[in-house]
Amino acid sequence: QVHLVESGGGLVQPGGSLRLSCAASGQNIQSYSMAWFRQAPGNKREFVAAVTWADSIYHVDSVKGRFTVSRDKDKNILYLQMNSLKPEDTAVYYCGATDLRGVTLGSAENFQYWGQGTQVTVSS
Repeated sequence: QVHLVESGGGLVQPGGSLRLSCAASGQNIQSYSMAWFRQAPGNKREFVAAVTWADSIYHVDSVKGRFTVSRDKDKNILYLQMNSLKPEDTAVYYCGATDLRGVTLGSAENFQYWGQGTQVTVSS
C-alpha cells in the first residue's frame, strides 16, 4: 500500500510561482514511478509531469520551460516547481504513483495510487 499527501497549493497571481510537494510512504516506494496530474472543473485528469523509477523525467508540452518536476528519493518526496503561472494552470493537482512497467505514464488509468489533491488557483 502506498500513501500520498500533496501540499503547497494556493492562490497566486499570473506570472507567480508555487512549489508543490508530494510526500510518499509505503513499501518499496522508490521502485514506483511518480507523476503530477491536474484536473480543472468539467475536465478529465490530465498529465503534467513525471519522474520514472529509473529517474527519467517528462513534462507535457504546455508546461515545458515553466514547470520542473523533481524527486528526492532519500526523503520520498516528489516536487513540482511551477513558475510563470497562467490562469489556465488553475486546477486541482494530484500526485500519482505506479509500479507498472512499460506503460504510458501520461494516462491516469495506469496509476494505482493517488493523493487527495491540492488546489492551485491563478488569478489576479
